[in-house]
Amino acid sequence: MKLPSGRDWLFSAKAFTAAMLALYVALAMDLPRPYWAMTTVYVVSHPLTGATTSKALFRVLGTLIGAAGAVLLVPTFVTAPELLSIAVAAWVGGLLYLSLLDRTPRSYVFLLAAYTLPIIALPTVTAPETIFDVALARSEEILLGILCASLVGAIVFPVSVGPAFAARVGGWLRDAGAWAGEVLRGEVTGDAVPLVRQKLAADVAALDALITQLAHDPEGRAFARGAGELRGRLLLLLPVLSSLNDRMRAISREEAMGSARDDLLVLAREIADWITGTPDTPERLRERVVALTPDPGAIEDWAGLLRANLCARLKELVDLWQDCLALRRQMAGGPAAGHWAPVLHHRPIIGTARHHDHGLLLFSTASAALATLTASLIWIMSGWPGGANFVAMAAVACCFFGAQDRPAPFIWMMVIWGTAAQAIAGLLLFAVVPQVHDFVTLVLVLAPPFLLVGALIPRPELGLVTLLLAATGSGSLSVQSHYNADFTVYVNESLAVTGGFLFAWVWALATKPFGAEIAARRLVRSGWADLAACSAGTRLQDHRVLVSRIFDHLGQLVPRLAAGAMDDDFATDGLRDLRIGYNVLDLQRDRRALPGAAKDALNAVLAGVAGHFRAQAKAGATLPPPVPLLDHVDHAIAAVLVRREGLAADNALQALVGLRQALFPRAAAPILPPAAATGAPPLLAAE
Repeated sequence: MKLPSGRDWLFSAKAFTAAMLALYVALAMDLPRPYWAMTTVYVVSHPLTGATTSKALFRVLGTLIGAAGAVLLVPTFVTAPELLSIAVAAWVGGLLYLSLLDRTPRSYVFLLAAYTLPIIALPTVTAPETIFDVALARSEEILLGILCASLVGAIVFPVSVGPAFAARVGGWLRDAGAWAGEVLRGEVTGDAVPLVRQKLAADVAALDALITQLAHDPEGRAFARGAGELRGRLLLLLPVLSSLNDRMRAISREEAMGSARDDLLVLAREIADWITGTPDTPERLRERVVALTPDPGAIEDWAGLLRANLCARLKELVDLWQDCLALRRQMAGGPAAGHWAPVLHHRPIIGTARHHDHGLLLFSTASAALATLTASLIWIMSGWPGGANFVAMAAVACCFFGAQDRPAPFIWMMVIWGTAAQAIAGLLLFAVVPQVHDFVTLVLVLAPPFLLVGALIPRPELGLVTLLLAATGSGSLSVQSHYNADFTVYVNESLAVTGGFLFAWVWALATKPFGAEIAARRLVRSGWADLAACSAGTRLQDHRVLVSRIFDHLGQLVPRLAAGAMDDDFATDGLRDLRIGYNVLDLQRDRRALPGAAKDALNAVLAGVAGHFRAQAKAGATLPPPVPLLDHVDHAIAAVLVRREGLAADNALQALVGLRQALFPRAAAPILPPAAATGAPPLLAAE
């Protein structure tokens, strides 16, 4: 394992400083549980200043909501413990459901409110008259920790979100550029986009958290809007590259194109060289694309349609890549870089629509609520003095991993490392702390373990383990103004914490043993249902909604596919489905402007696409597109060519070519009638 870097040690020192500051102020204010302030620092601290600030803000809101709920529920139901248990369980499930609906950092508000209520409310059921004072004290301790973490993070060597965002974008562009080079040089041979390339969609989706944090970063606010524009264009690159993958293979097989094919292949290699770093200008490349684009009025065969379609995709790629590089430079240069003017204008901006599997979300949240209720009933029937913490920890574990396909392995880590943290804290509490008689000595005693653990928190693979050690350890130390540790009380509370985690682990094994396969299959079926509805014209008649939902599908699906969640019979190419959706939307938009025969032909194509995806969703497996659908597409191309009038017809032709290549990439070229010559320039398809 790599040793912590200098930046990791800096983060650890800042977190420890903030924790000691919070503990000192809490002790000076004589708060009932000053160690809660110390624990809160480790919960909200993040290596990036903007992330710490946003997490702190959301924790404030979540804490206040949870405390208010505790003040409301305890006096109301204190005489009926079963009803109180039901109310607490319903609160946990309802707030967890809201947190799972909002898959942004803002979801932390609802998540924290979900498990804060049982932490505050349940220990006070034997003295309900104290609930307001306890809720106020817990809120003060938590808010103090948040304030100290935010101040230290913002003042002491602040680390902006901007460089982290730029580094993530740089890595993504390198991967996308490598794929573009393979596609444009003809090195990709498969029909489907490899999973490693589809993973780029999930990687872009991960930028959302950083973009949200830019608004809370003093240095990042200036380019937050540019970051959103860049994210949209990164996403648009993926279907363009997937489309080019089809066109390059089709062009290389098209012998009828003659020297034009060779010119296009040379141009594609020049664009690949430019993308991968060879000095060139996008203006020259665009001029070369325009020079090789056939006159729309002279296109009368399949080779001409393919050539025009490939040129449209190449120009689009150049425009998108130029925009991405310009936005990246502007973000690196800040306000001094000047105003950015987009090159690509006709593409819709990526929207914010998301896919939510409400069935699985309700199952997960109902499971967490029932776990909390069952733990509460065990506490009531057993009369266990430490049962309040047992129920609270069970709720915490279920909330933390409520969205996981298989939460049991993660909760088991909480059992192991939470127990280890309590053992270490017990050793310090009963063997070392009694020898401490002033705050400075306490700081020196706590520094070695907490600095070491804090230096490992920034490691993604160790984040959960080290956070458990830091947060659970600081809570178990129970540092007070006066040393009053009781071994019996310590053991009872430790058993309650470990018992709560163990109960949640057993519950997860019993209720969610099925892993990611069910979620992955439901995601794929949902995507097919969206395409069927879009083709039938019943909903999703908007590029923003369709693109956002399909990319969100990919962001959720790709990690599950990479983990082997589905067999090959159910594998899917999400980017191909996205291209089909683009073309279907274009046909839905333009068919009304076409004459009767062409419009009827397009209606038949849309009905065939809807039927195909409806059949796939019903069968629960990928199916080959029906042969009659190919005939419908070829007939529609011929019908539009015969009565070719205006921009709508040109755009429909582009969409039909894209749809044919997506559904039937290896089909033989159709025999088409001559097109009526028109001088209208082609309108680029959105595929």
